[in-house]
Amino acid sequence: MAKKRVRRITTRIKRRVSPLVRRYRSFRLRRKRSAPLPKGLIHVQAGFNNTIVTVTDVQGRTVWWASAGTCGFKSKKRGTPFAGQTVAESVLHPLLEEGMKRADLMLKGFGRGRAGALRAIRYSGIRLDFVRDVTPLPHNGCRAPKQRRIERKNTNKKKK
Repeated sequence: MAKKRVRRITTRIKRRVSPLVRRYRSFRLRRKRSAPLPKGLIHVQAGFNNTIVTVTDVQGRTVWWASAGTCGFKSKKRGTPFAGQTVAESVLHPLLEEGMKRADLMLKGFGRGRAGALRAIRYSGIRLDFVRDVTPLPHNGCRAPKQRRIERKNTNKKKK
């Protein structure tokens, strides 16, 4: 006996958005917060393959986030500085409309998108109280893998 299909009823929140906002995928169909957010924390996680920007309130609850993948970048382009800049802009634009004025910035990772995200946040108009690097560094933790042995051809030999 075949299972009966249950139809899902979903509701979408529709609101007017500017063309700038429409360009970024992460803006679509998000609710506006009821209370204004004057201060928050911006976390930038910059890996070699992706850049993730998360904005939280002072208590640490996530308000908004975006990554290079959600902004439409694919494969290698997700780790570029331009992708980091675009991600930061897409996260901060709706928060500026809600009234965010000040923030603390936490940078994590060594990726190339870190510089682009930092540049976009500095020029966004949000006043940064402090910028902190929270990249985890080992204090001589795990043992490193053994070195690879690669045969090199000697190119300096004289031909006879």
